[in-house]
Amino acid sequence: MEDSIEVILQEEKFSRSPPGSQNSPTLTALTGALLTGGYCVWRMFMLPGARKIPIGLKVPYLPSSTAQTLSVMKLLEGRTGRLADLGSGDGRLVFATSSVGFQCTGYEINSMLLAFSRCKAHWTGVPASQATFVNKDFWKMEMLAEKLLRELADDVRVIACRFPFSQWPSHASSGSGLDQAWAYDINTVRLKLNPRGQV
Repeated sequence: MEDSIEVILQEEKFSRSPPGSQNSPTLTALTGALLTGGYCVWRMFMLPGARKIPIGLKVPYLPSSTAQTLSVMKLLEGRTGRLADLGSGDGRLVFATSSVGFQCTGYEINSMLLAFSRCKAHWTGVPASQATFVNKDFWKMEMLAEKLLRELADDVRVIACRFPFSQWPSHASSGSGLDQAWAYDINTVRLKLNPRGQV
């Protein structure tokens, strides 16, 4: 008799557990749907570009923060002309620099981000003479640092965000952590890497 009373008391204890402590099929289905939806959105924005990049060079899409954009703008102070943003993502840096007079071209491999940037330029009325976006896979070219040194003029400044050119001496940097940006003057880089001007 005592054994059966203990079993009944234990059953009552479990039946009175607080709401939400037991698995709810609706909650489980909703959580699964949210995770699946999040994964699908991530795939749309991340994978189209990531599939085309060599495994050793894969760089994730990380939107520019306000602090990073300000770091880039600081490194561009006193300069004018043309600007190329390699891996322009959603176009934040292109829009910011075009608003202060630069003629900007954003190069992006991810077609979803490229479409977003183009639509945003159209919606906000940014003229094509100030900001254009090109679907270009610059990783299919030779290594980027070598290409830039070979093709850019001496007075060009290259700015790298989050991923610096480790072999290049930087002229200046701004920000810290993920928001850090580095400025490289091509003439200085060429002199440092090839001090005697050898070909």
